[in-house]
Amino acid sequence: MTATTLEGDLRAAAGRDPSGAAVITKEGSLTFAELDEAADRVAAGLAERGVERGDRVAVMLPNGLDAASAFYGVLRSGAALSPINPQTKLEKLTAVLADCRPRLMLCDTERMEIASAGAAATGVAAHEAAGIAVDGEPPAAPGADDLGSVIYTSGSTGEPKGVMHAHSNMAFVTGSIAESLGLNASDRVLCVLQLSFGYGLYQLFTCVRVGATLVLEPGFAFAGRVVQLLEEEEITILPGVPTVFGVLLSLKGLTEREFPHLRLLTSAGAALPEAMGHQLREALPQAGVCPMYGQTEAQRICYLPAEEYDRRPTSAGLPIPGTEAWIQDEDGEPVAQGETGELVVRGAHVMQGYWGRPEKTKDKVLPGRDASERVLVTGDLFRADQDGFLYFVSRRDDVFKSRGEKVVPREIEEVLHGAAGVKEAAAVGVPDEVLGAVVHAHVAAQPGHDVEEAALRRHCAEHLEDHMIPKRVFVHSELPRIGSGKIDKRSLKPLDE
Repeated sequence: MTATTLEGDLRAAAGRDPSGAAVITKEGSLTFAELDEAADRVAAGLAERGVERGDRVAVMLPNGLDAASAFYGVLRSGAALSPINPQTKLEKLTAVLADCRPRLMLCDTERMEIASAGAAATGVAAHEAAGIAVDGEPPAAPGADDLGSVIYTSGSTGEPKGVMHAHSNMAFVTGSIAESLGLNASDRVLCVLQLSFGYGLYQLFTCVRVGATLVLEPGFAFAGRVVQLLEEEEITILPGVPTVFGVLLSLKGLTEREFPHLRLLTSAGAALPEAMGHQLREALPQAGVCPMYGQTEAQRICYLPAEEYDRRPTSAGLPIPGTEAWIQDEDGEPVAQGETGELVVRGAHVMQGYWGRPEKTKDKVLPGRDASERVLVTGDLFRADQDGFLYFVSRRDDVFKSRGEKVVPREIEEVLHGAAGVKEAAAVGVPDEVLGAVVHAHVAAQPGHDVEEAALRRHCAEHLEDHMIPKRVFVHSELPRIGSGKIDKRSLKPLDE
């Protein structure tokens, strides 16, 4: 019988395969039995420090064994897990702590100074995770309906908000993701994504669910290290964001290497450019490409089966198992095939709401067919083809008008990604007194390539309607990012001409 909580998944995995490798890092490894025992000790330590069911516990740890143990320990304690990016600055840390008011915060030695400063400003106790575990009986296991996590949105569209998920929400989406990817106990997943964000965190949860091994890296500092691990650890699945894959593709000699065990590349967090997807298929032909789409409010919503990628490379795919999704117009009516509207989702993974923000919750979550069901209004524009496959068009907030015509930034970005030498692209609207807004594009060049504004504007003119051609194209060494790895469009201000 499948567990209804994630800490129950760990108990089950430890019972099935106690000596199996659960997490492998540079610092060492943990078997499923060892991870289960570590979670017990953390949960007992939290209880000893007064943590009770329903409390929040913030965890600010880099990828590693302590993080994996702390996450499951918090869940097992009955408290709600609130992971925080270990690179978070004091101002944002203080704001998050003041918002969710955790009972205490776990960190490591390196982050103790900033954690203590943020905790002191909000009345939260900060502790080093490595020193909190104690031998003893953990509290009674949480129930499926108990609050399991408060995860803050990336802030790409405004002020970060704490997304609340019950244990049942988290358990459902973990199983659905694992099923959609065909994840099994023989898989070895390489994670260079931060566990403090949903896409990275659920690599851990899905691996434990099926008994697979998670090979965990601190981050993506060196592409050569990833190649080394793909070979040495016989990795079968590599999840990434477009930035990760872009850097990987820039490595010389990649196409000459063989990775016989690698079967799947998954992409989420930002739309995978079509040109990059084709490059991945050419460089790593033995591995299927599986783009996915989700939001913190539901973690994962749809996925494109790898066998469909070559036929529909721009599709976000189908709803994950157990989920319904449809596209509606501004009046709440379903749109016709091929027309653009807002994506709406029904499923057991839809969030409980935003922590402390009931009014914003009402705008995002609608009542379902019964009291236990919720419907998520994503705020993202989609269309569907004749077979029901979904296509992300744009975030509703990204769309603007120029010369009275609608501009969809992603269309411009796809064209720029197809230009020689472009690694990344972002298009934004800049206010204009005459035209309403004009397009400014920002690109980062591939290593060893020189790209010129005039050439990029000519390229856009060959592929785009006049009102979508960028007035300016600015070339950067790198594009700015928010903590989750997404491009930070809000920081792309108009530059002096």
